[in-house]
Amino acid sequence: MVSILSNETPVYGGQALLEGVMFTGQDHMVTAIRRNDNSIDYYHLKKEKKPIYQKLKKIPFVRGVVALIESAGFGSRHLDFASSRYDVAPGEEDEVEEEEVSKLQMWLGVAVVGILSFLFGKFVFTLVPMFLAEFLKPWFPGKTVQILLETGFKLTLLLSYLYLISLAPIIKRVFQYHGAEHKVINCYESGLPLTVENVQKQSRLHYRCGSSFILFTVIVGLFVYFLVPTDPLWVRLVSRILLIPVVIGISFEVLQATNKVRHIPVLRYLGYPGLWLQLLTTKEPKNDQVEVAIASFNKLHEVEKNPQIATTLNHD
Repeated sequence: MVSILSNETPVYGGQALLEGVMFTGQDHMVTAIRRNDNSIDYYHLKKEKKPIYQKLKKIPFVRGVVALIESAGFGSRHLDFASSRYDVAPGEEDEVEEEEVSKLQMWLGVAVVGILSFLFGKFVFTLVPMFLAEFLKPWFPGKTVQILLETGFKLTLLLSYLYLISLAPIIKRVFQYHGAEHKVINCYESGLPLTVENVQKQSRLHYRCGSSFILFTVIVGLFVYFLVPTDPLWVRLVSRILLIPVVIGISFEVLQATNKVRHIPVLRYLGYPGLWLQLLTTKEPKNDQVEVAIASFNKLHEVEKNPQIATTLNHD
């Protein structure tokens, strides 16, 4: 889920992890995961507010790209914690901490994986549909038809990818935690006590979700691409690459706008395409998964009220 600025305070975002959930507030981020001994483990990260980022996050259409970079940087550390801690048996913590792997090597590894994943994803979902449309140009010429074909291929590739990975048991569980994350935030924003019963009654869909953001990049790209030529091929290729941050920036603003108007009867439907995509990226969670999400959210509140307790949550 992408956390965005709004008039509501406070605003919380989150992210589903391997056997856990991360929630983020204004200054802190807390992850809770279910260990293989059924206990719940926590990880805390204080947001480092770099002045340059804070200035850029106030600029419309630029703040979306900044938020994405910042989210990826913070999120990678929580992902690393969830994946490394889940398989640690009780009593083996010291052995893990004493492994002869430097922090520099660890962070380089996380950074490289994150950057490569981002580049691979953006290039695949941006360029493959373009080449497929270009291949069909002898039968479907014309700028409008080409852009519609490109968008159609992009949407098909996205939906197929999400559906196929959702079939994997481990991804299905992550999607269940994704649903639990949304349910907790919906429950909180409804002003209800965070009990398993109350949370389970909530929708697993949410307007601020990163899944909606991904779909909006496809829709926004459709209109942005009409502003640049599709011929020759090299111009089309270069423009698609250069327009990636532009599409991201506009899509972020669209996501923010749909969240702000979600309570207006007619305008609320603007966010429905993103909600429909979440039917693929979220699953109904089990009670024990909801318990983990609630624990993460409650722990974040504790840290916000008393930052000193954060020192007891980390293991690195």
